Amino acid sequence: MNQDNPSYLYEPEFSVKKLIADKLVYIKYILSFKKSLCLVLLIGCLMGAFAAWRKRPTYTARLTFVIDDSKSGTSSGLSALAGQFGFNLDGLGGASGVLAGDNVQELIKSQKLIKATLLTAYDSSQTLADRYADVNKLSKPWSEYSPGGKIIRFPLNGKNNTRLQDSLLHEMTILILSGEFGIAKTDKKLSFFDVSATMKDEKLALLFCNRMIKQATDFFIYTKTKRIRSNVERLQHRADSIGAILNRKTYSLSSANQTLLDLNPAYTTANANIEVKERDKIVLTTIFSETVKNLEASKAMLAQETPTVQIVDEPELPLTKNRLKYSIAIPAGFVISGLLFSFYLLIFKRRNQN
Repeated sequence: MNQDNPSYLYEPEFSVKKLIADKLVYIKYILSFKKSLCLVLLIGCLMGAFAAWRKRPTYTARLTFVIDDSKSGTSSGLSALAGQFGFNLDGLGGASGVLAGDNVQELIKSQKLIKATLLTAYDSSQTLADRYADVNKLSKPWSEYSPGGKIIRFPLNGKNNTRLQDSLLHEMTILILSGEFGIAKTDKKLSFFDVSATMKDEKLALLFCNRMIKQATDFFIYTKTKRIRSNVERLQHRADSIGAILNRKTYSLSSANQTLLDLNPAYTTANANIEVKERDKIVLTTIFSETVKNLEASKAMLAQETPTVQIVDEPELPLTKNRLKYSIAIPAGFVISGLLFSFYLLIFKRRNQN
């Protein structure tokens, strides 16, 4: 220690032995309250057992599906090779659009699809949204905002919901996305996806998981083939219209030929009329043939562009039951109560020393 500078503070050397000795002092102090400590630990174990008995079990529905997109075949080998080295080449050709790469995972978790799924039927008297609100005890708290205190109910496939219904649907969606519903890709090199729904009602989890994939599948296929399908519909309408006109022209030409047999050969105007009708029929036949050819080509392209979503594993009853086990809850209560009581004693000791 420097005698010339009394303000210099001496910093003692770090000693593991001294640190252990200090901790042993704390432990001996805590163990001096043996009766209180035993009582607290017993209460903690009982509280853990009560929590395991009281906590409502949940049910998990799992579904695995695979997407077969014909356009992604050209780069699947390169993507698989790059995936082994941790690179993702889904966005560099091959698969594109809504079914490209990780877009599937984000689209399935969209609020639009979740809300549409919640508005499907749970049974003959209620929707999935009604059942979800009842199971998660949302009906009574939200009824305070409803006129007359009525329970909020959702119509089947409702489109024009009230502001209150939309707000409750939004809260349900947030709860579902916070951990009750998830999607993961089992392997980056493959196109397999694993979807899981964990809810407090077994039938609700099963229906929500299955219908969520149905909603997503319809949305994927509709979005993927929207442009080509609209072209097919336009060509089909045009082919039907030209076909109807061609049929009328055919009957009109046949009638004109029949009438020509009964006319005086001196009338040349009738022959010219038949020639005009024959010309119109030939032109319409040519246009009709080209339209039908383009229509069939568009239909073939539509079939090629339409992705296939194949369900590999479906959830079946009974679902996996998730419960807080006594073997986990009791030791957890024992440890937590012991730590809390120890902290309380040490804090109380320091206050008394100060």
